[in-house]
Parts: sequence; structure tokens; C-alpha cells
Amino acid sequence: MKALASTRHPISAHVIPIRRCNLACAYCNEYDETSPPVPTLDMLHRIDLLAALGLSSLTFSGGEPLLHPDLDQLIRRVRQRGMLSGLLTNGFLLNEDRIQRLNEAGLDYLQISIDNVEPDEVSLKSLKTLDARLIMLADLAEFHVNINSVLGGGIRNAEDALAVARRAVQLKLTSTVGVIHDGDGQLKPFGERERLIYQQVRDLAKGSYSRINQHNPYQLNLIAGKPNNWWWCRAGGRYLYICEDGLVHYCSQQRGYPGIPLDKYGVGDLRREYLTKKACAPYCTISCVHQTSIVDRWRDPQTFEFSSAPKNLVSIAPLPKGPNT
Repeated sequence: MKALASTRHPISAHVIPIRRCNLACAYCNEYDETSPPVPTLDMLHRIDLLAALGLSSLTFSGGEPLLHPDLDQLIRRVRQRGMLSGLLTNGFLLNEDRIQRLNEAGLDYLQISIDNVEPDEVSLKSLKTLDARLIMLADLAEFHVNINSVLGGGIRNAEDALAVARRAVQLKLTSTVGVIHDGDGQLKPFGERERLIYQQVRDLAKGSYSRINQHNPYQLNLIAGKPNNWWWCRAGGRYLYICEDGLVHYCSQQRGYPGIPLDKYGVGDLRREYLTKKACAPYCTISCVHQTSIVDRWRDPQTFEFSSAPKNLVSIAPLPKGPNT
């Protein structure tokens, strides 16, 4: 209800506690092999800052967030500050003890994206390597678990996405399908075979979380090679991406914009970015940004233009006020 009542606070944020990852998927540009964990005190401070901005849901991403030694403490802090806590993980570090610790920390939801049935040179995130962990999650997790199958981004066998989705449903986990962007956060049109598989996987989706993804109009246009010129991306306003350096970015594919430290990010910044049109939006594949922006699809047209850097944001005009803001 808070998200609908006012647009002056963020709904969702992805926070990076560590950029290092234990895998090296060929399509991914969101990791490195050497970065240390963000100091725990810094992470706790960032969580508090986001709570003060009125954030509703905080998701830890990476890199691989399970590599952070104090992740359980961070999850607890999120829940203590009244926010939902989520985790995006490759799942390789999960075991029975780790799942139980996530239960005790108060995790609300977890998502694993699985790229194929058998590991290959593009990705090791395969059903073969992760199935035993999916069974553990189905048996032990007290939090919501979603399995995201993927298409695009160099994934060799489109049929693998259907096999992953069927396994998730069999284990009574929810299932979604995502389209993998390239290194620029964009997507090449799908062929007929991929479009057919995409529709079959969507048809398997279950649960409220999956239904949002299942009826995602943005993805339907993207896989047909059509731009989404009609939506207003609210990144920087309603959705925030906080990198390991504590800077606020539009998303993982637009690191550097606006590039403002979180401890200096205020209501004026949220409002400016809420009203700023992003040139990258028509072919954006970032589903979490899509889903957050749906909340405000019916109000507040964007009046500022984003070009290539924060200094080019035309934001000197007075910000409008009205019943929807």
C-alpha cells in the first residue's frame, strides 16, 4: 500500500555485498574474481540508509552474495528495519546447514537462475549440478523459492529452459522465465523455436510471484524484436542498484548513472530519476526494473531526458506536485 500511496520512496533495491563470484558465466558482466566482501559495518549502514528512504524490499545480489561471511547478519538487519529480504544466488554454496541459517535469519525469498540441463562453456549453472540443492530447498526452505529458466545470451539449447521449469514445478517451487541480455543489457530477437519454448515455459508458471512475470508485456515485445517505447523506467527512483562501492546506479547494466553515493542520495534524487526518461529503456531486459515500474505505469509522465552522464540530466525545472506523487 505504501508503494501505491506515494512515489517519493523506492520500492525495490538490489544491493551488492560482494562483486566476486565463484563462477564465470560467459554472458555475465556483473562479477570479478578478486574483490573482497564489503565490510559488514558498511553494509549495515547502507541497509539503514535504504530503510530511511522508505525502501520496501531489499535483495542481495552479486557477484555471489553467499560469499559474504556475514550475510545472515545483513538479512537480519533488513528484517529488523521492516523491509522484505531477498537473495539472488547461483545456488552452488547451498547445503542443509546454509538453508537453515537463511531460515533463521528471516529471508523472505530466494531465486536461482538455471541456464541449461548439462554444464557447458557458457554456464555451469545447470540442472545437473543444482538438482540436489533444489531438492534440499523444496524440503527445508521456509522462504519462497523461485527457479528462473533463461533464454538468449548464447544459451545453446532453448529446450533446456522447459526442462528446468518442469523440474521446478515438480518440486512445487515457483517457476519463471527470463531473457538474458548481452553485455550492454540489450537483446537480439528470438527465433521461432525460442519463442515457442518461451511460451511453453510461461504456461508452466505458478504462484503470485510467477504470475507477475508470466504476463510481462515487456518480454513479449523484446523476444519479437520490438522496442518497448510506451513504458516509463523508474530506475533511480523506485528501483535502485547499489554497487559494492556504495554508489546508486540505474541498474546492473547502467553502472555509472547517476553514480551518486548512497549516503548523499535523497528525496530530490529519487524524484529527479523517477521523472527522468532513460534512452536505454526500449530494449531493456532487466525484469526487476520492469516489474517495479509497472506500479507507476498509469501516472506521472517522464519529463527529463537522460543522455549519457548525470551532468546531462535536465533537472533544473521545479518538480511538480500532485495527488499521485
